This record gives sequence, structure tokens and C-alpha cells, in this order.
Amino acid sequence: MLVNIKADLASKRRLYSQYGASYSLLRTLMTDGTSANVLYRTQEWLASHFGKIAGLPPHILNKWFNGCVIGIGARFEPGFVLIHPIGVVINASVRGGADVWLESSVVIGDNRGGSPVLGHGVFVGSGAKVIGPVRVGDGARIGANAVVLKDVPAGATAVGVPAVSRLPDR
Repeated sequence: MLVNIKADLASKRRLYSQYGASYSLLRTLMTDGTSANVLYRTQEWLASHFGKIAGLPPHILNKWFNGCVIGIGARFEPGFVLIHPIGVVINASVRGGADVWLESSVVIGDNRGGSPVLGHGVFVGSGAKVIGPVRVGDGARIGANAVVLKDVPAGATAVGVPAVSRLPDR
């Protein structure tokens, strides 16, 4: 659990430092979303070691204090960052790679038994929805308020309702 929390904080520092501002560990700890990340990692650890019922207390605290719901059973590799956790809803069967960054009001949900799988280095903008058995490739970007219902290739950006993916010009 601590290894994942450290990796999440390191990823968050990279996120906030990418535009030149240096973020100390203390400053990173004080930013929005850190408590939501820690509660999610606690929920994940408890559920995997003692059963899903054991993950309920941090799950409920996350909902009350941070306004986000991450289903017990959702799994993200190290480097998961909730930039602004308010309104984030993630289904219990969602899987995510390393360094997945989510903005506020993101919904990643199941549709008819199929849940999204997010690759490594994925960014999901504020208000975006990723629904159903879709795959979001490594390094993909989902624009704010996009509704993703189809696979997004690696390195592509998806925008619109429904979202259309476009690879960058090379």
C-alpha cells in the first residue's frame, strides 16, 4: 500500500511540476485530491487482504469527505492521481495502468457488464465520461466533457459527444 501511495505522490509531483514550478513533498501532500488517493489505496489494500467488506470504511469516508466514489474492486497501477476528486465515479470493475490522471467529475463506468480499461499515462479531463467495454490506449488524452464509447488508440486525443479520436500530426 505504501509503495503505491509513494508512486501516486511522485506522479502527482510530476504532474504539477511539468510546467516549471517545483513541488515539494509537503506541497504535494497539501494539494486537492491527496486524501482521496490515500483513502482509495487504503480501500484497495484492505479489500484485497481482508475482503471487500473491509474496504467499506475508507470507501465511505472518501465519498463523504472528498465527494468521489471509487468502487471496491477498481484497480489502478502505481501513479494514479485524482487531481480534483469531487464528482469522480469509478465502477468497481475498471482497470487502469500506471500514471492515470483524472480531473473532477469524471465517470468511468460499466455498461452491460463491460468496463473500461485505461492504459499507462492516460489523462482524463474534467467532466469526461468513459463508458462500457472500451480500451483507452497508452498516452491517450480524453478532453473535458467528452463521452467515450469506442476505443481510443494509444497517443490519441478524444473529444466531443460522442468522442472522436484523433492521433497527433507527425
